[in-house]
Amino acid sequence: MDIPRTSAHTTRPPGATRAAALTASPGEPIGRQVPIEQLDPNPNQPRQRMGDLSELMASITTRGIIEPLIVRQRGDRYQIIAGERRYQAAVQVGVAEVPVVIRDSDDGEVIEIALIENLQRKDLTPFEESEALHALAARFQYTHEELARRLGKSRTTVTEAISLHAVPDRVKQLCRLAEITSKSVLLEIARQGDENRMIALVERITRGGDVTRAAVRRTAARRQAKAGPRRGAFIYRYAAPNKSFSLRLTFRKSDVPRDQLIETLEGILERLRASDRDGPEAPSAPDSVERLRASDRDGPEAPSAPGSDPHGDHEPPEPRS
Repeated sequence: MDIPRTSAHTTRPPGATRAAALTASPGEPIGRQVPIEQLDPNPNQPRQRMGDLSELMASITTRGIIEPLIVRQRGDRYQIIAGERRYQAAVQVGVAEVPVVIRDSDDGEVIEIALIENLQRKDLTPFEESEALHALAARFQYTHEELARRLGKSRTTVTEAISLHAVPDRVKQLCRLAEITSKSVLLEIARQGDENRMIALVERITRGGDVTRAAVRRTAARRQAKAGPRRGAFIYRYAAPNKSFSLRLTFRKSDVPRDQLIETLEGILERLRASDRDGPEAPSAPDSVERLRASDRDGPEAPSAPGSDPHGDHEPPEPRS
């Protein structure tokens, strides 16, 4: 049975634009009811867990499936592109037929649609969001800025979310067992850098310790003060030409490419612009960003000798004893 077309006007959120464009393939989409046993889940489904389906099952029982699944035809069967949760709920309810819209999508579009659809769900865990964003960026070579634009998110939000991808699997599992789901807390865990410190913070959280961002940073500052500067840390310094302010960035790793420096500085500026502080604006470093870009154009090497240039240097690692 074909599904009649409707022409109701809807306002899509910014993040839905890309998914809508991808599913709107050229030509007339084919809508119909198909037997549920002819549907196959997407083998590349990025969603690791379907979550609680009870409300969706109750809705399907009383009102049926309102929004058709997006599928592509494979012989006499149909592979799900979008609507995996609706499919799983329908199977559990015992629905015989489901409404589908058939699209002619290639493998790349199938992956992108599935990733974007999952990213738009409110119940996605921070780790699932991180994995989906990382997969989307890796699969299609998107920068964080391009991802932000496609999903209707800020670049800082995307960068922070993807940073959770670097958390070791062991730490992720501990967080799940401890039911740590707050994104801000997970970001503080990720910022510990070292796996042992991450585990220590998770254990502290499970004991009911103070894990606010300010508390974590105070603890980290005290630890750093006792330990002294990290050996081999990459340090970038900038002094304004009029000497009105100076800037120092210390990275955990020993080598930081120029494009990462630029991205870091731009992220700082974005945070400052987005802040709701009532006081005067804190000094920003747009000139520093522009000088880094200019040095990229003029030559590959950044100044490395302290004092040779006020706009940046890389301190060599201290000798190990």
